[in-house]
Amino acid sequence: MLKLGPDVGSKLVGRAQGLTSSASQSESALFVFTEGKFNGSTLSMFGRNSLALEVREMAIIGGTGAFRLSRGYVQTKTHSIDRTSGLLVSEYDVYVLHY
Repeated sequence: MLKLGPDVGSKLVGRAQGLTSSASQSESALFVFTEGKFNGSTLSMFGRNSLALEVREMAIIGGTGAFRLSRGYVQTKTHSIDRTSGLLVSEYDVYVLHY
């Protein structure tokens, strides 16, 4: 789920999807926006997102819709982990240039 904040009741604005491989030297990610002015647009990221690091950085390599030809970077950190439910909440700070 892609939400505006870390709270359970925060507004849902999209979903995270993509391919992740812990055995790979690289990983990719994709945000799909399902609400608001970016509804239907996607944002593609590429890079290492190792939970062992406090702050991770990935490159924005493009997107679709409003994010076509976009470039930038993402810094992410783990907000909380609930090992009982398996719920991981991450904070993504996205810096993107788009046309």
